[in-house]
Amino acid sequence: SMRFKKEAFDGKREEAVYFSKRVNECASPDSIFHRESKTNQLDYEVELVVIIGKDCKNIPKEQAKEVIFGYTIGNDISARDLQAKHKQWYAGKSLEGAFPMGPYIILRDSLDTSNLAIKSYVNGELRQNSNTSKMIFGIDSVIAELSSYFTLKAGSIISMGTPSGVGMGFNPPRFLQSGDIVTCEIEGIGSIRTRIV
Repeated sequence: SMRFKKEAFDGKREEAVYFSKRVNECASPDSIFHRESKTNQLDYEVELVVIIGKDCKNIPKEQAKEVIFGYTIGNDISARDLQAKHKQWYAGKSLEGAFPMGPYIILRDSLDTSNLAIKSYVNGELRQNSNTSKMIFGIDSVIAELSSYFTLKAGSIISMGTPSGVGMGFNPPRFLQSGDIVTCEIEGIGSIRTRIV
């Protein structure tokens, strides 16, 4: 969402933007998401997910990779109207089951994340089509900055943001409806699928 937009901001952004998302329960890689009546603007975001492998604080960029356990795919399902209503993103990002992940955790040394195709589809239609090489802020920079503020605990999840092509970016917007199937895929990891009901 914030750190994956060389397609936007003319490829520039002074500072990364961070937000929290409630993930007490992670939906499976082949999941069903129950739409809440509280939102009419449900959106999708394919994201590369970084899983921290050990507690760490004040990690320099050069050592950031050492604290990574592995990588997976996430769909940062978002209620845009709730984000706008509350003037911050927590509620709109934290609906029940709103972060399906999977299908596997690829161990740190088994995947070079610098140049991976990243895509999403809605009902088979390609919506997002980009590459991790276009991230404005690299994984090492994000880990270094976040760990300078607080301890990153083992098992922490950092989702690296999404490329252009989300529903709210269309004119008119193309939000998710009941019956839609969202597929998110990242080269070298696989794909996950979520059905909206």
